[in-house]
Amino acid sequence: MSRNSLPLDAGAVAPDVSTFRVLTVNVHKGFNFFNRRFILHDLREAVRKVSADMVFLQEVLGAHARHALRFANWPESPQYEFLADTIWSDFAYGRNAVYPDGEHGNAVLSKFPIVHYENHDVSISGPERRGLLHCVMRVPGTGVQLHAVCVHLGLQERHRKKQLDLLCRLVQQEVPGDAPLVVAGDFNDWRRRAGAVLEGCAGLREVYAHAHGQLARSFPAWCPLLPLDRIYVRGVNAHRPIELGRRPWTSLSDHAPLAAELAL
Repeated sequence: MSRNSLPLDAGAVAPDVSTFRVLTVNVHKGFNFFNRRFILHDLREAVRKVSADMVFLQEVLGAHARHALRFANWPESPQYEFLADTIWSDFAYGRNAVYPDGEHGNAVLSKFPIVHYENHDVSISGPERRGLLHCVMRVPGTGVQLHAVCVHLGLQERHRKKQLDLLCRLVQQEVPGDAPLVVAGDFNDWRRRAGAVLEGCAGLREVYAHAHGQLARSFPAWCPLLPLDRIYVRGVNAHRPIELGRRPWTSLSDHAPLAAELAL
């Protein structure tokens, strides 16, 4: 879905781009941990302050009829469109799970024009519905097409293994070898096995692990113990993690966000 006809505000990306920022966050359907408080408006302000050019979202609601009736400040638009607002001119949404009251999935918000996107269903079995949202963006002033994959993998290790194989196949078949690529999201990979798989099959490296020698711990947000969230890259000239601090993120989701600056 694209909104190229909308005017960009001061937060929009410059016409020529050599470096850009990415942010990934599991938004927990707009609620804080244990679903005690609806925090989507606060989350939007926090995401804006990172000044990311691309935002990878997981567990974002496309619709929820019961919540819309229950909460007075529930947005009229889908959550991903509400978060994009006037800052990110383009967005793409991949529906993963559908239930009686609504649906949720992955989304990518972008200051770069999205020229193509496709959601790949990588659900294995049972109630867990998972997807890989693949977007192709045109980077202004460079002639470069940037590929991005927003990831949310399963809770079971045997499911994740198959889903990583599907992610490898997607990259091998749909992403040119010389194209810059960002793969980010919630990998649920608490055993730290995804890195070796993705480096071996697709030449991807994780930004935090490359900079610090270890993955960033992101779950639970208020006392991070497990490195569930990742930013993998390939085909960029430089990359560095951006430290965001704990506040206000500890009260906005059960996952801490990750951010990085990349150079083409």
